[in-house]
Amino acid sequence: MKTRAALFAVLSLTACTPEVDPEPTYLGLDCNQPFDAQVAALTRQPELIPAPKDPAEPYLFYSSVDGRTSYLITVKGAPGHPAIMMQKALGGDVITTGCPYGNAKGYDQLHAYLDSLKTWTRKK
Repeated sequence: MKTRAALFAVLSLTACTPEVDPEPTYLGLDCNQPFDAQVAALTRQPELIPAPKDPAEPYLFYSSVDGRTSYLITVKGAPGHPAIMMQKALGGDVITTGCPYGNAKGYDQLHAYLDSLKTWTRKK
């Protein structure tokens, strides 16, 4: 009888425990996918925030809610277009990967630009 009462108490407590939403996961890059298909898959992910479009930048930026995953998608006129780059924060480091669909030299320029943002700090 005591065992049944204890089991009932445990089950009652766990029934009231709110479910914890799992951390969202974000897609990695699959360079075997066509550019347009991959852009569509990446940009329709839930909990992905598009940055305001800067008319001076030929890129679209999207970041995860937690700021640990970011995507850069080129638009016409960008070096290396079409290209997609992804940055993922792992510990104290930021890992940059990408899919160079277009001009390799332009892609290298884009990669260097994105890597330079890792060390950028605002002047006071």
